[in-house]
Amino acid sequence: MSAIYPRDIRTMQQNPVTCVEHKALIASFKSVSRAMDGRLALDDLSFDLYAGEIVALLGPNGAGKTTSIRILLGLSGVSAGEVSLFGHRAGSRTARERTGALLQVGEASVPENLRIDEHIDLFRSYYPRPLPMSEILEIAGLTGLEKRRFGKLSGGEQQRLLFALAICGNPDLLFLDEPTVSMDVETRRSMWQQIRRFAAEGKTILLTTHYLEEADALADRIVVLKRGKKIAEGTPENIKAISGKRTISCHTTLSAERLRRVEAVVSVFADGHRTLIATSAPEATVRELMALDPDLTDLELTAAALEDAFVLLTEHDERSAVASCGDAI
Repeated sequence: MSAIYPRDIRTMQQNPVTCVEHKALIASFKSVSRAMDGRLALDDLSFDLYAGEIVALLGPNGAGKTTSIRILLGLSGVSAGEVSLFGHRAGSRTARERTGALLQVGEASVPENLRIDEHIDLFRSYYPRPLPMSEILEIAGLTGLEKRRFGKLSGGEQQRLLFALAICGNPDLLFLDEPTVSMDVETRRSMWQQIRRFAAEGKTILLTTHYLEEADALADRIVVLKRGKKIAEGTPENIKAISGKRTISCHTTLSAERLRRVEAVVSVFADGHRTLIATSAPEATVRELMALDPDLTDLELTAAALEDAFVLLTEHDERSAVASCGDAI
C-alpha cells in the first residue's frame, strides 16, 4: 500500500507490536470467510477482542460489520475459519450467558405492544445473574418511562431500550451495532459515558458506528473493513496518521491562492476570520508561513481527522496491505 502508508507501517507489518499483550483474550476471529448470495460477505477476516477494551468496527455499508457481529453471536455460520468466545464456540450457552447485544431495530424485531419494564423483565429472565431493574433503567436513561410501550417511543428512546436489553445480563462482552443512531447530542454523549463505564469495569465492547467522531472518542482500537476484508487496524491515532495530514489554524494576511502554493499544503479554507490549512508536513509548513507572513497570529496545530483516514482507506483498493497496531506513526 505504498501510495497510502508510510514506510514505517510496512515495517510494523513485518514486526507487529501487540497493543493488548497483557490482557485476557475474550473473542477471536481466525481467517473467517462467509459466502452470501454468491459473494464473500467476509473474506479471510481475522481480529481478536481483549478484556476491558473498546473496539470500533468501521467500514462503508456492506463492508461486513453486522455480519461479523451476527457470527460472533452465533446467529450466522461461517464458510471457513474459526470463531470463539471465552474459549467456547459462538452461540454456545456459555457464550450467550456472558454476552449482550444491541442490534439495529430491524434486526432486533422488538414487540411493539410490550412496555419497557416488561421487555426488561423478559430479558433479565434469560440470564443467571441479571442486573437489577432499577440499575438497568438508570444506566439506559429510562427511569420514569418504564410503563411506556415500545411502539410509542421515539427513535432515540427505542435505542435506549435496546441498550437496556443488551446490558440486562451484566455481560462481559457487549456488541453494539450503531448504538446511538436517532439520538440527540446530549443523549449520545450520555451513552458514551455508560459505554466507558462498562469498559472501566473490565468488560469488552465491540461497536459499529457511522459516526466517526464516536469511534475516535470511544475506541481503544479500530478495525476497518471493506468488502469483507480487513484493510487497517490500530489505535485511533495510528489510523488517523495514515492520512498523513494535520491542520493548521491561524490568522494570516496571505491569500488562499498564495497558501496553496506552499509546499505540502493539501487544502486551504478561509472564512474571513480564520484560515484552515491541511498539510502533510506541518512543521515545514509552519516555518514557511512564518517566513512569508510576519503578522501571522493565533497559530494552532491539530491532529488529522479520522474521517480523512477513513475516506483514504475505503476509497483505496482493498487488495492493499493491512496496517497493524504498533507504535505511533
